[in-house]
Formats: sequence, structure tokens, C-alpha cells
Amino acid sequence: MKTQIDHLVVVAQTLEQGVQWCEATLGITPGPGGEHAQYGTHNRLFKIATPSHPLAYFEIIAINPDAKKPANALAKRWFDMDDAALQAAVATAPRLVHFVANTDDIQAARIALKTQGIDRGPAVHASRHSRRGVLQWQITVREDGQRLFNGALPSLIQWGKPDAAEPLRLHPRNSLPRSGVTLQGIAVTHPTATKLQAAYDAIGLGGIPLAEGPANITATLQTPKGLVELHSHGI
Repeated sequence: MKTQIDHLVVVAQTLEQGVQWCEATLGITPGPGGEHAQYGTHNRLFKIATPSHPLAYFEIIAINPDAKKPANALAKRWFDMDDAALQAAVATAPRLVHFVANTDDIQAARIALKTQGIDRGPAVHASRHSRRGVLQWQITVREDGQRLFNGALPSLIQWGKPDAAEPLRLHPRNSLPRSGVTLQGIAVTHPTATKLQAAYDAIGLGGIPLAEGPANITATLQTPKGLVELHSHGI
């Protein structure tokens, strides 16, 4: 299977706060995104693709205060967004908390992780409207909403309908203009680095330096403000 970085996930307490943080930290205003009705969230996006990371984009996501409550009151939002510790961490400033990996066979990738004793969660069908049509995808979301490994094990995403002949035709990268920000790389440290590396290998995810140490994701970005490093700091 082919697996690569799809997008970075920065959680903000509010989307307005996320936009202000982006302008102050990265020197750009993020582009429009959309709403995710099934999880009560909304986002802003911008492209950070490079030849090394051709699909990469940046997502700033927040709980949508205007969203209707889900029918299942016990349902958890994706990316640990209902977690009290994560909410406290982003109360003062948005935080890099996770990244998502694109795969061309999400079911095979899920099974590969299960062989490592890791339940990445079912592949949930999701969609939202964009300027170029309806974006559809499958993404792994656990029922408890957990990211796992302090966010350092990526959620898995496969774009398009399950039987799509051209699954990446309606990938967000195709509707996002160049932003002036590019992803130089991601590096990870984690106390269980050996297990995490085995998980990366199982899904065919390479190019991410991984070492044993305190839990942290570091994303290095070239921006109008120069080279900027974002850290998850173990949240």
C-alpha cells in the first residue's frame, strides 16, 4: 500500500482564534474550509505541499458552536476534541495535536495495524461541500475519539468514494492555492518509539524521523515569517 502525509491537524478553541494564531505565527490568513455535521466541527485550510509531500495541507479545526447536537449524545468527536486535557491545552493558544496519513487502501492499513495490536478504529464515511464539488472520504475514527500515541500515530484517510476510479481528483489540494507556507518535514519522539515505528512500517509510512523520548510531534514549516517549528508537546 502507498501511505504518505495528508495533512496536519491544529486544534483551536474557536475558529476565530485559530485564524488569528495562524496570521501571527505563520504570517498568512488560512483559506476557507467547511463544516463536519457528524462531529460538530468546522475548519480552515491551506496548502503546504512540496515535491516531498505532494498532498500536504494544513487544517485548523475547532468545535462549531452553531452545530446541531448529534443524535447520539455520547458520540465522541474525532482527534480527541472532547478530551478535557486537550481542551485545556488549546484554551490559550491553538496546538498541533495530530497528523493524518493518506492511504490507497484504508482497509488493508487498518488490518496491518491490527496485526500490531492497534485498533485505529473503523473507516467512517464523511463528506463536505467545496468550491469544486462535494469532497468525500473515509477516515479512521475510534468510537472513543482517541488519536493514540499522543497523536503521533496518524489517522488514516482515503479520498473519494470507495469505488472511485480517480480517488485524488477531489482531494483538497486541488482547490487550494499556494499559501506561501510549505512543509519541510515532520519528526516524532515518543516513549514507545519502537512500537510506533513498527506501526509506521506496517502501513508503509516512511520519511518521518522517530526517536525515543518525551511524546512530541514537530512540524517544520517554511513561512513568510521564516522557518517555524510547531510542537504538540505531548498533548
